Amino acid sequence: MYGPGGFYHRPEGPAGHFRTSVHASPLYARAVATLLTRVDAALGHPAELALLDIGAGRGELLTGVLDALTTPGQRGAGERSGAGAGDLVARLRPCAVERAQRPAGLDPRVEWRDDLPAPGSLTGLLIANEWLDNVPVDVVEVDPDGVPRQVRVAPDGTEKLGDPVPPADAAWLADWWPWPRATETGPDSDPDPGLDSDPDPGLDAEPVRDDGPGTEPVRDDGSRPRAEPGSRAEVGAPRDTAWARAVRTLRAGLAVAVDYAHTRASRPPYGTLTGFRDGREVRPVPDGSCDLTSHVALDACAAAGARAARAVTPVLHTQRDALRALGLTGRRPPLARASTDPAGYLRALSLAGEAAELTDPAGLGDFRWLCQPVGPVAIADVLPLSLPLPLPIPPRDGSGPPRAS
Repeated sequence: MYGPGGFYHRPEGPAGHFRTSVHASPLYARAVATLLTRVDAALGHPAELALLDIGAGRGELLTGVLDALTTPGQRGAGERSGAGAGDLVARLRPCAVERAQRPAGLDPRVEWRDDLPAPGSLTGLLIANEWLDNVPVDVVEVDPDGVPRQVRVAPDGTEKLGDPVPPADAAWLADWWPWPRATETGPDSDPDPGLDSDPDPGLDAEPVRDDGPGTEPVRDDGSRPRAEPGSRAEVGAPRDTAWARAVRTLRAGLAVAVDYAHTRASRPPYGTLTGFRDGREVRPVPDGSCDLTSHVALDACAAAGARAARAVTPVLHTQRDALRALGLTGRRPPLARASTDPAGYLRALSLAGEAAELTDPAGLGDFRWLCQPVGPVAIADVLPLSLPLPLPIPPRDGSGPPRAS
């Protein structure tokens, strides 16, 4: 993706091929600006406040946040009163982490770097919008004998099965990616579907116990059910490591990862690897001609981030809920305004449409926000939402963090 002729070095940038929340509307940057002011208040208005954008593209999000903080009517939106609150812009240190070259004309206040800052060097807000889905992972597939194997791919996209997954990947899969179980047939199979203890169709007729993360399903006789041949998974360990490293850059503050994601209870049985080019989904060919992406196991990243943040439990929200907590409602302006202020009404109506797109539960609103506090920041102070999504975190080796409710 970043090699010679790589997709992300193309002059048009990612925005020329697919649409993210950042590209959809300036309201997204305004919401991040509001979150930033809340984090600043929770930290007591530090002398230097970092805003770190990982996977910054062409710097669109940082540009939008700076605009929101300095445009009349936008600066201080969501900002709480208190000493130092009014000079946030002067204290702000925006930083972009991106391997592509710095774009021409970017605000000179933005530091541009190709790697993360040093551990514990920042106080403020870290945001990774659609970054983790591009951190490369290995794809594995179950062969006809029920053995998970690495999927090897040629430059033209041709695939074949390779070696069995190494032990470390097998351990990650056991923790985080339950395989669909093969249907058993033959003279010993149970003919009565009513005796199937598993409500999902097509699964083993024998009773199977699943003790949750950190365990593999076990039949009553102690054997392991056979994985369904053709099932696929994406081994997310590199993303866990990447997120933990990102979280460690914070001395104190809030780290937020935003991505299309799934959790252990709803892993896609055939994986999610795909490509994008010119606004369309295409075959994922690793030749630099298209974006390569797969959905993120954000619950696994959350566990890694919690360990990196010294057992501070993260929370997971939908983008719809997070943006609404930051003031984006998508509410239409009152119709009476059309007669007294037609131009203002049309502008407000347009913004309501943009907010609706960002919070659409069938689209961008279904993205997940993984929020990892570090130090004194409390999630309830910056995103006051009463019902975070369930986020079980397995204490695999006894050192894991407490489970989130």
